[in-house]
Amino acid sequence: MVKMESTEEQDRKLVLEFCHLLEKSKQLFNGLRDLPQYGHRQWQAYFGRTFDVYTKLWKFQQQHRMVLDSKYGLKRWQIGEIASKIGQLYYHYYLRTSETNYLNEAYQFYAAIRGRAYYSRAAKEDRPDLMVKKLRYYARFIVVCLLLKKMKLVRELVTELEKQIQEFPRSYEPEDHLEWSLVLEEIKGFIKAEAAVAVLHADSNPIILSHSGSGSRLSPLTTPPCERSPHMTLSLQEILIVGSACEQAKFSELTMDMFRMLQTLEREPTESTTNPLSMAHGLHGHDASPAASRIPPYGVPGSKGYMENGRAFRDNPHKYLLYKPSISQLLVFLASGSKELPLGGALLLYMSADGCFSTTKHPEDFGYELGGLATSVKRDSVDGGGLSCRGKSYKENHCLYPGDLYPFTRRPMFVVIDSDNSFVFQHIPRYFGQPLVVLMSPQDVPPAFQADVQHHGSLFTLFLHSPLTALCYICNVGDVPIHHWERCQTYVDRFITEASRLVTRCRIDEIEQGIGFIDSSYVQFFGDDFLRTLILRFVFCDVVLRLHRGFRGRHMRPRCEPQLPANELLEHPSLSHIIFQLASALDVRGHFSEGPECD
Repeated sequence: MVKMESTEEQDRKLVLEFCHLLEKSKQLFNGLRDLPQYGHRQWQAYFGRTFDVYTKLWKFQQQHRMVLDSKYGLKRWQIGEIASKIGQLYYHYYLRTSETNYLNEAYQFYAAIRGRAYYSRAAKEDRPDLMVKKLRYYARFIVVCLLLKKMKLVRELVTELEKQIQEFPRSYEPEDHLEWSLVLEEIKGFIKAEAAVAVLHADSNPIILSHSGSGSRLSPLTTPPCERSPHMTLSLQEILIVGSACEQAKFSELTMDMFRMLQTLEREPTESTTNPLSMAHGLHGHDASPAASRIPPYGVPGSKGYMENGRAFRDNPHKYLLYKPSISQLLVFLASGSKELPLGGALLLYMSADGCFSTTKHPEDFGYELGGLATSVKRDSVDGGGLSCRGKSYKENHCLYPGDLYPFTRRPMFVVIDSDNSFVFQHIPRYFGQPLVVLMSPQDVPPAFQADVQHHGSLFTLFLHSPLTALCYICNVGDVPIHHWERCQTYVDRFITEASRLVTRCRIDEIEQGIGFIDSSYVQFFGDDFLRTLILRFVFCDVVLRLHRGFRGRHMRPRCEPQLPANELLEHPSLSHIIFQLASALDVRGHFSEGPECD
Protein backbone atom coordinates (compact mmCIF):
# COMPACT_ATOMS: atom_id res chain seq x y z
CA MET A 1 0.00 0.00 0.00
CA VAL A 2 2.82 2.34 0.87
CA LYS A 3 4.54 1.44 -2.40
CA MET A 4 1.36 2.23 -4.37
CA GLU A 5 1.01 5.60 -2.65
CA SER A 6 4.64 6.30 -3.43
CA THR A 7 4.04 5.55 -7.09
CA GLU A 8 0.97 7.77 -7.14
CA GLU A 9 2.95 10.53 -5.47
CA GLN A 10 5.69 10.19 -8.08
CA ASP A 11 3.11 10.33 -10.86
CA ARG A 12 1.56 13.42 -9.29
CA LYS A 13 4.96 15.12 -9.16
CA LEU A 14 5.60 14.22 -12.80
CA VAL A 15 2.30 15.77 -13.83
CA LEU A 16 3.04 18.92 -11.79
CA GLU A 17 6.50 19.18 -13.36
CA PHE A 18 4.99 18.81 -16.83
CA CYS A 19 2.40 21.50 -16.09
CA HIS A 20 5.16 23.79 -14.81
CA LEU A 21 7.30 23.29 -17.94
CA LEU A 22 4.28 23.72 -20.19
CA GLU A 23 3.23 26.97 -18.52
CA LYS A 24 6.81 28.27 -18.49
CA SER A 25 7.23 27.47 -22.19
CA LYS A 26 4.02 29.32 -23.04
CA GLN A 27 5.09 32.39 -21.09
CA LEU A 28 8.49 32.50 -22.78
CA PHE A 29 7.01 31.89 -26.24
CA ASN A 30 4.43 34.65 -25.81
CA GLY A 31 7.22 36.98 -24.71
CA LEU A 32 9.02 36.57 -28.04
CA ARG A 33 6.67 39.07 -29.68
CA ASP A 34 7.78 41.76 -27.23
CA LEU A 35 11.46 41.45 -28.14
CA PRO A 36 12.95 44.23 -30.30
CA GLN A 37 13.03 43.28 -33.97
CA TYR A 38 16.33 45.02 -34.63
CA GLY A 39 19.75 44.70 -33.07
CA HIS A 40 21.42 41.41 -32.16
CA ARG A 41 22.25 41.35 -28.47
CA GLN A 42 18.89 42.42 -27.08
CA TRP A 43 17.13 39.12 -27.83
CA GLN A 44 19.84 36.45 -27.75
CA ALA A 45 19.61 35.52 -24.07
CA TYR A 46 15.80 35.33 -24.19
CA PHE A 47 15.84 32.99 -27.17
CA GLY A 48 18.40 30.85 -25.36
CA ARG A 49 16.12 30.47 -22.32
CA THR A 50 13.14 29.67 -24.54
CA PHE A 51 15.04 26.98 -26.43
CA ASP A 52 16.24 25.50 -23.13
CA VAL A 53 12.73 25.20 -21.66
CA TYR A 54 11.32 23.65 -24.85
CA THR A 55 14.19 21.15 -24.87
CA LYS A 56 13.26 20.06 -21.33
CA LEU A 57 9.54 20.00 -22.15
CA TRP A 58 10.00 17.88 -25.26
CA LYS A 59 12.30 15.40 -23.52
CA PHE A 60 9.96 15.24 -20.53
CA GLN A 61 6.86 14.35 -22.53
CA GLN A 62 8.86 11.68 -24.40
CA GLN A 63 10.25 10.07 -21.27
CA HIS A 64 6.98 10.11 -19.29
CA ARG A 65 4.39 9.64 -22.02
CA MET A 66 2.56 6.74 -20.38
CA VAL A 67 2.13 8.58 -17.07
CA LEU A 68 1.04 11.78 -18.82
CA ASP A 69 -1.44 9.84 -20.96
CA SER A 70 -3.08 8.14 -17.96
CA LYS A 71 -2.79 10.78 -15.22
CA TYR A 72 -2.85 14.06 -17.16
CA GLY A 73 -4.93 12.97 -20.13
CA LEU A 74 -2.35 14.15 -22.65
CA LYS A 75 -3.89 14.25 -26.11
CA ARG A 76 -2.13 13.92 -29.45
CA TRP A 77 -3.12 17.41 -30.53
CA GLN A 78 -1.38 18.75 -27.39
CA ILE A 79 1.85 17.03 -28.46
CA GLY A 80 1.29 18.50 -31.91
CA GLU A 81 0.88 21.95 -30.40
CA ILE A 82 4.23 21.67 -28.61
CA ALA A 83 5.90 20.45 -31.81
CA SER A 84 4.28 23.32 -33.74
CA LYS A 85 5.62 25.84 -31.23
CA ILE A 86 9.12 24.38 -31.62
CA GLY A 87 8.75 24.61 -35.40
CA GLN A 88 7.77 28.27 -35.04
CA LEU A 89 10.71 28.83 -32.71
CA TYR A 90 13.13 27.48 -35.30
CA TYR A 91 11.50 29.52 -38.08
CA HIS A 92 11.68 32.75 -36.10
CA TYR A 93 15.26 31.96 -35.21
CA TYR A 94 15.96 31.61 -38.94
CA LEU A 95 14.40 35.04 -39.50
CA ARG A 96 16.57 36.48 -36.72
CA THR A 97 19.85 34.85 -37.77
CA SER A 98 19.40 34.21 -41.53
CA GLU A 99 20.89 30.74 -41.02
CA THR A 100 19.05 28.47 -43.46
CA ASN A 101 19.81 25.31 -41.47
CA TYR A 102 17.13 26.38 -39.01
CA LEU A 103 14.59 26.13 -41.82
CA ASN A 104 15.39 22.43 -42.04
CA GLU A 105 14.81 22.09 -38.30
CA ALA A 106 11.43 23.84 -38.56
CA TYR A 107 10.55 21.58 -41.48
CA GLN A 108 11.39 18.42 -39.48
CA PHE A 109 8.92 19.32 -36.74
CA TYR A 110 6.16 20.43 -39.08
CA ALA A 111 6.59 17.28 -41.16
CA ALA A 112 6.43 15.13 -38.00
CA ILE A 113 3.10 16.74 -37.03
CA ARG A 114 1.66 15.84 -40.42
CA GLY A 115 3.26 12.39 -40.59
CA ARG A 116 1.96 11.40 -37.18
CA ALA A 117 -1.40 13.08 -37.66
CA TYR A 118 -1.22 14.92 -34.35
CA TYR A 119 -4.07 17.23 -35.41
CA SER A 120 -6.21 14.51 -37.01
CA ARG A 121 -8.85 14.65 -34.24
CA ALA A 122 -8.89 18.43 -33.93
CA ALA A 123 -12.28 18.76 -35.68
CA LYS A 124 -13.84 16.26 -33.25
CA GLU A 125 -12.89 18.31 -30.19
CA ASP A 126 -15.60 20.88 -30.94
CA ARG A 127 -13.16 23.71 -30.18
CA PRO A 128 -12.97 26.52 -32.74
CA ASP A 129 -9.64 27.73 -31.32
CA LEU A 130 -8.07 24.30 -31.90
CA MET A 131 -9.27 24.23 -35.49
CA VAL A 132 -7.75 27.68 -36.07
CA LYS A 133 -4.46 26.41 -34.63
CA LYS A 134 -4.55 23.56 -37.13
CA LEU A 135 -5.12 25.96 -40.04
CA ARG A 136 -2.32 28.22 -38.84
CA TYR A 137 -0.04 25.20 -38.65
CA TYR A 138 -0.78 24.47 -42.32
CA ALA A 139 -0.07 28.07 -43.32
CA ARG A 140 3.27 28.10 -41.45
CA PHE A 141 4.28 24.72 -42.88
CA ILE A 142 3.54 26.00 -46.39
CA VAL A 143 5.80 29.05 -45.85
CA VAL A 144 8.70 26.83 -44.71
CA CYS A 145 8.21 24.46 -47.66
CA LEU A 146 8.12 27.40 -50.08
CA LEU A 147 11.42 28.67 -48.71
CA LEU A 148 12.93 25.18 -49.00
CA LYS A 149 11.60 24.78 -52.57
CA LYS A 150 9.55 21.70 -51.66
CA MET A 151 6.91 22.63 -54.21
CA LYS A 152 5.38 19.18 -54.60
CA LEU A 153 4.70 19.10 -50.88
CA VAL A 154 3.43 22.70 -51.00
CA ARG A 155 0.74 21.64 -53.47
CA GLU A 156 -0.25 18.68 -51.29
CA LEU A 157 -0.50 20.94 -48.25
CA VAL A 158 -2.59 23.49 -50.14
CA THR A 159 -5.03 20.71 -51.12
CA GLU A 160 -5.26 19.56 -47.50
CA LEU A 161 -5.68 23.14 -46.27
CA GLU A 162 -8.47 23.74 -48.78
CA LYS A 163 -10.29 20.63 -47.54
CA GLN A 164 -9.96 21.82 -43.93
CA ILE A 165 -11.28 25.28 -44.82
CA GLN A 166 -14.26 23.77 -46.64
CA GLU A 167 -15.18 21.81 -43.49
CA PHE A 168 -14.62 24.84 -41.26
CA PRO A 169 -18.00 26.64 -41.58
CA ARG A 170 -20.01 23.59 -40.55
CA SER A 171 -19.15 24.22 -36.91
CA TYR A 172 -17.53 27.65 -36.68
CA GLU A 173 -17.88 31.32 -37.47
CA PRO A 174 -18.58 32.25 -41.14
CA GLU A 175 -16.32 35.33 -40.78
CA ASP A 176 -13.35 33.09 -39.94
CA HIS A 177 -14.17 30.90 -42.94
CA LEU A 178 -14.10 33.94 -45.25
CA GLU A 179 -10.76 35.07 -43.81
CA TRP A 180 -9.18 31.66 -44.35
CA SER A 181 -10.63 31.45 -47.86
CA LEU A 182 -8.79 34.70 -48.65
CA VAL A 183 -5.58 33.23 -47.20
CA LEU A 184 -6.01 30.19 -49.44
CA GLU A 185 -6.46 32.34 -52.55
CA GLU A 186 -3.38 34.34 -51.59
CA ILE A 187 -1.33 31.14 -51.34
CA LYS A 188 -2.59 29.86 -54.69
CA GLY A 189 -1.84 33.19 -56.37
CA PHE A 190 1.66 33.22 -54.91
CA ILE A 191 2.43 29.68 -56.13
CA LYS A 192 1.18 30.52 -59.61
CA ALA A 193 3.28 33.69 -59.77
CA GLU A 194 6.39 31.89 -58.49
CA ALA A 195 6.39 29.39 -61.37
CA ALA A 196 7.61 31.84 -64.03
CA VAL A 197 9.04 29.06 -66.25
CA ALA A 198 8.29 25.34 -66.01
CA VAL A 199 11.18 22.88 -66.26
CA LEU A 200 9.90 19.58 -67.63
CA HIS A 201 11.01 16.03 -66.91
CA ALA A 202 11.42 13.52 -69.74
CA ASP A 203 7.75 12.49 -69.29
CA SER A 204 6.68 16.15 -69.78
CA ASN A 205 5.66 16.57 -66.14
CA PRO A 206 6.89 19.75 -64.43
CA ILE A 207 9.67 19.22 -61.90
CA ILE A 208 10.97 21.50 -59.21
CA LEU A 209 14.52 22.79 -59.37
CA SER A 210 16.36 25.20 -57.19
CA HIS A 211 16.91 26.74 -60.62
CA SER A 212 19.88 24.43 -61.04
CA GLY A 213 22.45 27.04 -60.18
CA SER A 214 20.66 29.75 -62.11
CA GLY A 215 18.96 31.19 -59.08
CA SER A 216 17.84 30.42 -55.55
CA ARG A 217 20.56 30.03 -52.95
CA LEU A 218 24.30 29.96 -53.44
CA SER A 219 26.24 26.71 -53.17
CA PRO A 220 29.91 25.89 -53.72
CA LEU A 221 29.04 24.79 -57.27
CA THR A 222 27.13 27.96 -58.16
CA THR A 223 29.30 30.65 -56.57
CA PRO A 224 30.76 32.84 -59.36
CA PRO A 225 34.51 32.47 -59.80
CA CYS A 226 36.79 35.32 -58.86
CA GLU A 227 40.46 36.13 -59.24
CA ARG A 228 41.18 37.54 -55.80
CA SER A 229 43.12 40.71 -55.18
CA PRO A 230 44.20 42.55 -52.01
CA HIS A 231 41.70 45.32 -52.84
CA MET A 232 38.70 43.01 -52.31
CA THR A 233 38.37 43.84 -48.64
CA LEU A 234 34.65 43.94 -47.84
CA SER A 235 32.12 41.25 -46.89
CA LEU A 236 28.35 41.56 -46.78
CA GLN A 237 27.20 41.45 -43.15
CA GLU A 238 23.86 43.23 -42.86
CA ILE A 239 20.90 43.22 -45.29
CA LEU A 240 17.57 45.04 -45.41
CA ILE A 241 15.04 43.53 -47.81
CA VAL A 242 12.05 45.85 -48.21
CA GLY A 243 8.89 45.03 -50.17
CA SER A 244 6.34 47.80 -50.68
CA ALA A 245 4.94 47.14 -54.17
CA CYS A 246 1.17 47.46 -53.82
CA GLU A 247 -0.18 44.99 -56.39
CA GLN A 248 2.44 42.27 -56.13
CA ALA A 249 1.64 38.67 -55.18
CA LYS A 250 2.41 38.06 -51.51
CA PHE A 251 2.01 35.49 -48.77
CA SER A 252 2.75 35.86 -45.05
CA GLU A 253 4.18 39.36 -45.47
CA LEU A 254 6.57 38.19 -48.18
CA THR A 255 6.09 39.77 -51.59
CA MET A 256 7.34 37.79 -54.58
CA ASP A 257 10.33 40.12 -54.96
CA MET A 258 11.22 39.72 -51.27
CA PHE A 259 10.85 35.94 -51.55
CA ARG A 260 13.23 35.78 -54.50
CA MET A 261 15.79 38.20 -53.14
CA LEU A 262 16.07 36.65 -49.68
CA GLN A 263 16.95 33.30 -51.30
CA THR A 264 19.46 34.98 -53.61
CA LEU A 265 21.27 36.29 -50.53
CA GLU A 266 21.49 32.94 -48.72
CA ARG A 267 23.54 29.78 -49.04
CA GLU A 268 21.93 26.39 -49.53
CA PRO A 269 21.12 24.82 -46.15
CA THR A 270 22.80 21.58 -45.19
CA GLU A 271 20.68 18.57 -44.31
CA SER A 272 19.79 18.61 -40.62
CA THR A 273 20.06 14.81 -40.42
CA THR A 274 23.83 15.18 -40.49
CA ASN A 275 23.76 17.35 -37.38
CA PRO A 276 23.99 15.32 -34.16
CA LEU A 277 22.88 18.26 -32.02
CA SER A 278 19.66 18.78 -33.93
CA MET A 279 16.49 18.45 -31.91
CA ALA A 280 15.06 16.63 -34.94
CA HIS A 281 17.89 14.07 -34.92
CA GLY A 282 16.42 10.57 -34.85
CA LEU A 283 13.14 11.82 -36.31
CA HIS A 284 12.07 8.50 -37.76
CA GLY A 285 12.32 6.56 -34.54
CA HIS A 286 9.77 6.40 -31.71
CA ASP A 287 6.31 7.85 -32.24
CA ALA A 288 7.31 10.67 -29.93
CA SER A 289 8.64 12.19 -33.18
CA PRO A 290 11.74 14.40 -33.15
CA ALA A 291 14.14 13.27 -30.46
CA ALA A 292 15.29 16.10 -28.24
CA SER A 293 18.85 17.14 -27.73
CA ARG A 294 20.23 20.61 -27.19
CA ILE A 295 18.46 23.42 -29.06
CA PRO A 296 19.28 25.31 -31.14
CA PRO A 297 21.63 22.95 -32.98
CA TYR A 298 24.11 25.58 -34.14
CA GLY A 299 24.45 27.52 -30.91
CA VAL A 300 22.70 30.63 -29.72
CA PRO A 301 24.50 33.70 -31.13
CA GLY A 302 26.68 35.21 -28.47
CA SER A 303 27.01 31.86 -26.72
CA LYS A 304 29.92 29.46 -26.64
CA GLY A 305 30.37 27.70 -29.96
CA TYR A 306 29.00 30.54 -32.02
CA MET A 307 32.28 32.46 -31.98
CA GLU A 308 35.22 31.79 -34.24
CA ASN A 309 38.60 33.41 -33.63
CA GLY A 310 36.93 35.98 -31.41
CA ARG A 311 34.50 37.08 -34.15
CA ALA A 312 30.85 36.23 -34.60
CA PHE A 313 30.67 33.52 -37.25
CA ARG A 314 27.83 33.51 -39.77
CA ASP A 315 27.32 31.44 -42.89
CA ASN A 316 24.84 33.98 -44.25
CA PRO A 317 24.67 37.74 -43.81
CA HIS A 318 22.10 38.88 -41.27
CA LYS A 319 18.82 40.04 -42.84
CA TYR A 320 15.85 42.18 -41.89
CA LEU A 321 12.65 41.57 -43.87
CA LEU A 322 10.31 44.58 -43.95
CA TYR A 323 6.90 44.43 -45.60
CA LYS A 324 5.43 47.87 -46.32
CA PRO A 325 7.17 49.55 -43.37
CA SER A 326 6.60 53.13 -42.34
CA ILE A 327 9.47 55.45 -43.20
CA SER A 328 10.40 55.72 -39.51
CA GLN A 329 10.57 51.92 -39.20
CA LEU A 330 12.75 51.70 -42.30
CA LEU A 331 15.17 54.33 -41.03
CA VAL A 332 15.41 52.68 -37.60
CA PHE A 333 16.30 49.32 -39.16
CA LEU A 334 18.81 50.99 -41.49
CA ALA A 335 20.43 52.68 -38.49
CA SER A 336 20.53 49.40 -36.58
CA GLY A 337 22.07 47.54 -39.52
CA SER A 338 24.68 50.26 -39.93
CA LYS A 339 25.47 50.20 -36.22
CA GLU A 340 25.91 46.42 -36.18
CA LEU A 341 28.44 46.39 -39.05
CA PRO A 342 31.80 44.96 -37.99
CA LEU A 343 35.08 46.26 -39.37
CA GLY A 344 35.27 45.31 -43.05
CA GLY A 345 31.51 44.71 -43.23
CA ALA A 346 29.08 46.12 -45.80
CA LEU A 347 25.36 46.92 -45.61
CA LEU A 348 22.97 46.03 -48.45
CA LEU A 349 19.62 47.75 -48.93
CA TYR A 350 17.25 46.07 -51.39
CA MET A 351 13.96 47.83 -51.98
CA SER A 352 11.10 46.86 -54.27
CA ALA A 353 8.50 49.64 -54.28
CA ASP A 354 6.23 51.85 -56.32
CA GLY A 355 7.64 55.22 -57.28
CA CYS A 356 6.72 58.43 -55.52
CA PHE A 357 7.04 61.01 -58.28
CA SER A 358 7.84 64.70 -58.16
CA THR A 359 6.48 67.32 -60.55
CA THR A 360 9.19 69.87 -59.72
CA LYS A 361 10.20 71.28 -63.10
CA HIS A 362 13.66 72.56 -62.18
CA PRO A 363 14.98 70.43 -59.32
CA GLU A 364 17.96 71.79 -57.47
CA ASP A 365 18.17 69.25 -54.66
CA PHE A 366 18.66 65.76 -56.13
CA GLY A 367 18.24 64.32 -52.64
CA TYR A 368 14.58 65.31 -52.28
CA GLU A 369 13.19 67.06 -55.34
CA LEU A 370 13.19 64.12 -57.79
CA GLY A 371 10.81 61.94 -55.75
CA GLY A 372 11.59 58.54 -54.30
CA LEU A 373 9.96 55.25 -53.29
CA ALA A 374 6.63 54.77 -51.53
CA THR A 375 7.25 52.83 -48.33
CA SER A 376 3.71 52.37 -47.06
CA VAL A 377 0.20 52.63 -48.50
CA LYS A 378 -0.90 54.61 -45.47
CA ARG A 379 -0.57 58.33 -45.96
CA ASP A 380 -0.33 61.04 -43.33
CA SER A 381 0.55 63.92 -45.62
CA VAL A 382 -1.31 67.22 -45.49
CA ASP A 383 -3.38 66.66 -48.62
CA GLY A 384 -4.40 63.14 -47.55
CA GLY A 385 -2.17 61.07 -49.78
CA GLY A 386 -1.28 60.21 -53.32
CA LEU A 387 2.02 59.08 -54.75
CA SER A 388 2.87 62.39 -56.36
CA CYS A 389 4.63 65.14 -54.45
CA ARG A 390 2.98 67.83 -56.60
CA GLY A 391 5.90 70.20 -56.35
CA LYS A 392 4.65 71.70 -53.10
CA SER A 393 6.90 73.00 -50.35
CA TYR A 394 6.44 69.82 -48.30
CA LYS A 395 7.39 66.29 -49.25
CA GLU A 396 5.48 63.02 -49.13
CA ASN A 397 5.81 61.57 -45.61
CA HIS A 398 5.77 57.88 -46.51
CA CYS A 399 8.48 58.05 -49.13
CA LEU A 400 12.14 57.05 -49.04
CA TYR A 401 14.12 59.78 -50.80
CA PRO A 402 17.71 59.42 -52.01
CA GLY A 403 18.64 62.08 -49.46
CA ASP A 404 17.40 59.83 -46.65
CA LEU A 405 20.30 57.47 -47.41
CA TYR A 406 23.06 60.09 -47.20
CA PRO A 407 23.78 59.58 -43.44
CA PHE A 408 24.20 55.83 -43.96
CA THR A 409 26.91 56.24 -46.60
CA ARG A 410 29.35 56.69 -43.71
CA ARG A 411 29.74 52.90 -43.94
CA PRO A 412 30.25 50.72 -47.05
CA MET A 413 26.84 50.46 -48.71
CA PHE A 414 25.41 48.43 -51.60
CA VAL A 415 21.96 49.52 -52.79
CA VAL A 416 19.55 47.66 -55.12
CA ILE A 417 16.45 49.62 -56.16
CA ASP A 418 13.62 47.95 -58.09
CA SER A 419 11.02 50.55 -58.97
CA ASP A 420 9.46 52.60 -61.75
CA ASN A 421 11.28 55.57 -60.21
CA SER A 422 14.63 53.87 -59.57
CA PHE A 423 16.85 56.26 -61.52
CA VAL A 424 16.48 59.06 -58.96
CA PHE A 425 18.93 57.13 -56.78
CA GLN A 426 21.80 57.55 -59.25
CA HIS A 427 22.83 60.92 -57.76
CA ILE A 428 23.74 59.83 -54.20
CA PRO A 429 27.03 61.61 -53.37
CA ARG A 430 29.92 59.90 -51.61
CA TYR A 431 30.43 62.57 -48.97
CA PHE A 432 32.34 60.26 -46.66
CA GLY A 433 34.55 58.51 -49.21
CA GLN A 434 33.19 55.05 -48.40
CA PRO A 435 32.47 52.39 -51.06
CA LEU A 436 29.00 52.86 -52.55
CA VAL A 437 27.27 50.99 -55.40
CA VAL A 438 23.68 51.51 -56.56
CA LEU A 439 22.03 49.02 -58.96
CA MET A 440 18.79 50.38 -60.43
CA SER A 441 16.07 48.51 -62.29
CA PRO A 442 14.63 49.61 -65.62
CA GLN A 443 11.86 52.15 -65.02
CA ASP A 444 9.65 50.67 -67.71
CA VAL A 445 8.99 47.37 -69.48
CA PRO A 446 7.30 46.65 -72.84
CA PRO A 447 3.48 46.77 -72.66
CA ALA A 448 3.24 43.00 -73.16
CA PHE A 449 4.90 42.41 -69.78
CA GLN A 450 3.46 45.26 -67.69
CA ALA A 451 0.46 43.47 -66.20
CA ASP A 452 2.44 40.33 -65.39
CA VAL A 453 5.41 41.99 -63.70
CA GLN A 454 3.13 44.19 -61.63
CA HIS A 455 1.52 41.13 -60.02
CA HIS A 456 4.00 38.27 -60.52
CA GLY A 457 7.15 40.09 -59.45
CA SER A 458 9.65 42.45 -61.01
CA LEU A 459 11.66 41.45 -64.07
CA PHE A 460 14.84 43.04 -62.67
CA THR A 461 14.65 41.05 -59.43
CA LEU A 462 13.98 37.90 -61.45
CA PHE A 463 17.22 38.54 -63.38
CA LEU A 464 19.12 38.92 -60.11
CA HIS A 465 17.49 35.76 -58.73
CA SER A 466 17.49 33.45 -61.76
CA PRO A 467 19.03 34.89 -64.96
CA LEU A 468 18.00 31.97 -67.18
CA THR A 469 14.39 32.09 -65.97
CA ALA A 470 14.26 35.83 -66.70
CA LEU A 471 15.67 35.39 -70.22
CA CYS A 472 13.15 32.62 -70.97
CA TYR A 473 10.37 34.81 -69.64
CA ILE A 474 11.10 37.83 -71.88
CA CYS A 475 11.37 35.48 -74.88
CA ASN A 476 7.97 33.87 -74.13
CA VAL A 477 9.48 30.47 -73.35
CA GLY A 478 6.98 28.96 -70.94
CA ASP A 479 8.54 25.53 -70.43
CA VAL A 480 11.92 23.90 -71.01
CA PRO A 481 12.86 20.18 -70.91
CA ILE A 482 15.28 19.44 -68.08
CA HIS A 483 18.16 18.32 -70.34
CA HIS A 484 17.77 21.47 -72.40
CA TRP A 485 17.59 23.65 -69.28
CA GLU A 486 20.86 22.22 -68.03
CA ARG A 487 22.52 22.80 -71.40
CA CYS A 488 21.32 26.42 -71.44
CA GLN A 489 22.52 26.88 -67.88
CA THR A 490 26.05 26.13 -69.06
CA TYR A 491 25.86 29.23 -71.30
CA VAL A 492 24.79 31.34 -68.30
CA ASP A 493 27.69 29.92 -66.30
CA ARG A 494 30.08 30.75 -69.15
CA PHE A 495 28.73 34.29 -69.28
CA ILE A 496 29.17 34.80 -65.53
CA THR A 497 32.71 33.40 -65.63
CA GLU A 498 33.67 35.63 -68.58
CA ALA A 499 32.08 38.72 -67.00
CA SER A 500 34.00 38.05 -63.78
CA ARG A 501 37.24 37.79 -65.79
CA LEU A 502 36.49 41.07 -67.59
CA VAL A 503 35.80 42.91 -64.31
CA THR A 504 39.15 41.75 -62.95
CA ARG A 505 40.85 42.59 -66.27
CA CYS A 506 39.44 46.13 -66.17
CA ARG A 507 41.05 46.67 -62.78
CA ILE A 508 44.42 45.28 -63.91
CA ASP A 509 44.39 47.41 -67.09
CA GLU A 510 43.51 50.46 -65.04
CA ILE A 511 46.46 49.91 -62.73
CA GLU A 512 48.96 49.00 -65.46
CA GLN A 513 47.84 51.17 -68.38
CA GLY A 514 45.35 53.69 -67.03
CA ILE A 515 42.52 52.36 -69.23
CA GLY A 516 39.35 50.33 -68.70
CA PHE A 517 38.42 52.26 -65.59
CA ILE A 518 36.17 50.52 -63.08
CA ASP A 519 35.34 52.27 -59.82
CA SER A 520 37.16 50.95 -56.77
CA SER A 521 33.82 50.38 -54.99
CA TYR A 522 33.08 47.45 -57.32
CA VAL A 523 36.49 45.96 -56.67
CA GLN A 524 36.12 46.22 -52.89
CA PHE A 525 32.67 44.58 -53.00
CA PHE A 526 33.71 41.98 -55.59
CA GLY A 527 35.42 39.70 -53.09
CA ASP A 528 32.10 38.91 -51.39
CA ASP A 529 30.28 35.95 -52.96
CA PHE A 530 26.81 37.49 -52.69
CA LEU A 531 27.73 40.96 -53.90
CA ARG A 532 29.80 39.52 -56.75
CA THR A 533 26.79 37.43 -57.77
CA LEU A 534 24.55 40.51 -57.85
CA ILE A 535 27.06 42.54 -59.87
CA LEU A 536 27.56 39.79 -62.47
CA ARG A 537 23.84 39.06 -62.79
CA PHE A 538 23.28 42.79 -63.22
CA VAL A 539 25.76 42.68 -66.12
CA PHE A 540 23.83 39.71 -67.58
CA CYS A 541 20.57 41.65 -67.29
CA ASP A 542 22.05 44.74 -68.92
CA VAL A 543 23.58 42.83 -71.84
CA VAL A 544 20.41 40.79 -72.47
CA LEU A 545 18.08 43.81 -72.43
CA ARG A 546 20.52 45.85 -74.52
CA LEU A 547 20.41 43.17 -77.25
CA HIS A 548 16.69 42.29 -76.98
CA ARG A 549 14.54 43.86 -79.70
CA GLY A 550 11.61 44.47 -77.36
CA PHE A 551 13.51 46.63 -74.86
CA ARG A 552 14.14 49.85 -76.73
CA GLY A 553 14.80 53.11 -74.92
CA ARG A 554 17.09 53.87 -72.02
CA HIS A 555 14.27 53.58 -69.47
CA MET A 556 13.88 49.89 -70.36
CA ARG A 557 17.42 49.01 -69.32
CA PRO A 558 18.97 49.00 -65.85
CA ARG A 559 21.45 51.56 -64.62
CA CYS A 560 24.20 51.52 -62.04
CA GLU A 561 26.21 54.10 -60.20
CA PRO A 562 29.17 54.29 -60.47
CA GLN A 563 28.82 53.37 -64.12
CA LEU A 564 30.43 50.17 -65.33
CA PRO A 565 32.66 50.51 -68.41
CA ALA A 566 30.80 49.93 -71.68
CA ASN A 567 33.46 48.91 -74.20
CA GLU A 568 35.47 46.85 -71.75
CA LEU A 569 32.50 45.11 -70.12
CA LEU A 570 28.83 45.81 -70.93
CA GLU A 571 29.31 45.91 -74.71
CA HIS A 572 32.19 43.47 -74.88
CA PRO A 573 31.87 41.14 -77.92
CA SER A 574 32.58 37.99 -75.90
CA LEU A 575 29.54 38.58 -73.67
CA SER A 576 27.24 39.40 -76.60
CA HIS A 577 28.43 36.25 -78.37
CA ILE A 578 27.45 34.05 -75.42
CA ILE A 579 23.98 35.62 -75.29
CA PHE A 580 23.50 34.98 -79.01
CA GLN A 581 24.56 31.36 -78.49
CA LEU A 582 22.12 31.00 -75.59
CA ALA A 583 19.31 32.53 -77.66
CA SER A 584 20.03 30.11 -80.50
CA ALA A 585 20.01 27.17 -78.08
CA LEU A 586 16.55 28.26 -76.88
CA ASP A 587 15.43 28.86 -80.46
CA VAL A 588 14.62 32.51 -79.70
CA ARG A 589 17.38 34.14 -81.74
CA GLY A 590 14.77 36.29 -83.53
CA HIS A 591 14.11 38.20 -80.28
CA PHE A 592 17.60 39.66 -80.38
CA SER A 593 19.31 42.22 -82.57
CA GLU A 594 21.61 41.24 -85.40
CA GLY A 595 24.95 39.85 -84.40
CA PRO A 596 27.47 37.28 -85.51
CA GLU A 597 26.21 33.85 -86.45
CA CYS A 598 26.45 31.41 -83.57
CA ASP A 599 27.88 27.94 -83.73
